[in-house]
Amino acid sequence: MIEKYFDPSYIWTAFSQLMPFLKVTFAVSGLSILFGTLLGLLLAAAKLGKSTAARKLADAYTTIMRCTPSIVLLFLVYYGVPFLAGQFGLNLHDVHTAVFVVITFTLQFAAIMSEVARSAILSVNRGQYEAAVSVGLSPLQAYRRIVFPQAVVVALPNFANGLIALLQEGALAYTIGLIDIVGKANLIVAANFNAHALEIFIALALIYWVLSILIEQFFSLLERWLGRGKRTIKTT
Repeated sequence: MIEKYFDPSYIWTAFSQLMPFLKVTFAVSGLSILFGTLLGLLLAAAKLGKSTAARKLADAYTTIMRCTPSIVLLFLVYYGVPFLAGQFGLNLHDVHTAVFVVITFTLQFAAIMSEVARSAILSVNRGQYEAAVSVGLSPLQAYRRIVFPQAVVVALPNFANGLIALLQEGALAYTIGLIDIVGKANLIVAANFNAHALEIFIALALIYWVLSILIEQFFSLLERWLGRGKRTIKTT
């Protein structure tokens, strides 16, 4: 039987074993953020549009995603998508697990982004849009040149929070067999018969802490950089 004791030096050994699998975590999170942002912007457009039906559907989607725990949604997608595809003669049982993880967190991040984008756009004074249109800009130009640049600055903090939340929620992907950084940590613990489990999860926690802090600091700097023109206008 392997002796179970705490060895701080094993934390550094765990780093070397875990870090190669960080690229899987980044790939899954990055794709989920990309597709989730695009879908979220479409949902935000529906919420702000004139169509009552589209607005109600977008609101219903956001409510459903908010009320569904991440792990429940993950299993619904993992088992439900292949089942539904099978009804149309498609076999998705050989599809890589990462695909279902990306689908799950794309759906979840889209709900977050729809509210972030909607509230950010609404925070920009409507009079600025009307003034831009009155001087000859098309509605699209007014949004692109006047509304969106200001809305982006407002949305950045919430976008960063959503990104960090998705990164952390992505740790659940190991429950359906994805071998990312968390999945690898569990494999190491199982292979060692739970010996040095504490050290391994301390190393894992440190990795997530560093990533979260870096993301937070990056978006804080980006927000200050993008908002410098706005501050200059206020002080003149």
